[in-house]
Amino acid sequence: MSERILHITNGSSLTNYLKELDFNDDILTWHEMLCEGNTTSLVSSKSFLNQRKAFLSTYYDIEIDEEEFKNELAILDNVEEYSQIVLWFEYDLFCHINLLAIISLLKEKNISLPLYLVCSGHVEGDRNLKGLSELNHEQLLSHYENKIQLTESDIDLAITIWRIYCGKDHNLLKPYITRESSFKYLNNCIKAHFGRFPDLKSGLSILEKNVLILIRDNEINSRHHLLGYILNYQGYYGYGDTQLNRIIDNLKGLFTEDDNGIVLNRQGHEALLKTHNFALEINNNIPYGGINRLDYFFSSEENVLVKNPIPCPLKNLNLY
Repeated sequence: MSERILHITNGSSLTNYLKELDFNDDILTWHEMLCEGNTTSLVSSKSFLNQRKAFLSTYYDIEIDEEEFKNELAILDNVEEYSQIVLWFEYDLFCHINLLAIISLLKEKNISLPLYLVCSGHVEGDRNLKGLSELNHEQLLSHYENKIQLTESDIDLAITIWRIYCGKDHNLLKPYITRESSFKYLNNCIKAHFGRFPDLKSGLSILEKNVLILIRDNEINSRHHLLGYILNYQGYYGYGDTQLNRIIDNLKGLFTEDDNGIVLNRQGHEALLKTHNFALEINNNIPYGGINRLDYFFSSEENVLVKNPIPCPLKNLNLY
């Protein structure tokens, strides 16, 4: 049997890093950000691609090169030459949703090669969580040497959670917060996902609340300055500049911005005090898998998603 390995990475930055370290096997680079936007459980379907194209174009003005996308994935149509597949993904929600989709895609294609996971996060001697591209050469190679082979139970778990994410009832994810598996950070990512929905009282997601707290507690000179803070203090979300700038823009009604910097206005303080629900003012109805953000609110008392109690005039974007 061939000893060639197929590596699937979480982006071009890591792909280039691996090439610098003389990884000579084939590399499939995954460029998607499936933590946002409509998805369908069949990743290889035309419906999936159409939904992604519509979402990325509408929300981020990004056009998918369909031919390039198909050519990139074509490597999965002929895997007989490989002995194993190594998945390179990080600790955050952004990476984990992509990881679940890829494992599901491999199952769709009846690929039964051994799957290994290289996942970064906590690094000995460092207080901060680290992405793979942030590791030095020695650390990255050590992660690779200690890669974890996924069991059938792990694979089934990933596919189950992906299908729930693509469905209409995300409360079904709740029991998996305490499920043990080889996905060390999956539990934290599921909790982070629940925190993306508006709080039942304030209408703020966890990340939106943290942005307002950063503005309240720090001297913020500009949006660029604020972005730097959020990138460093976003926890398990793993969002990039484009996603975070969109969140900042959605919150612009809750802060005042001028040449002197950014400070909370009265509405911003009220949101943090939970004296009014600002979900409709923020007006963020972005899709998450099979549902839209304003379909549900998060009840911190019950630790569960509840149907939106506020009459919502917003029309859901039809991406089908």
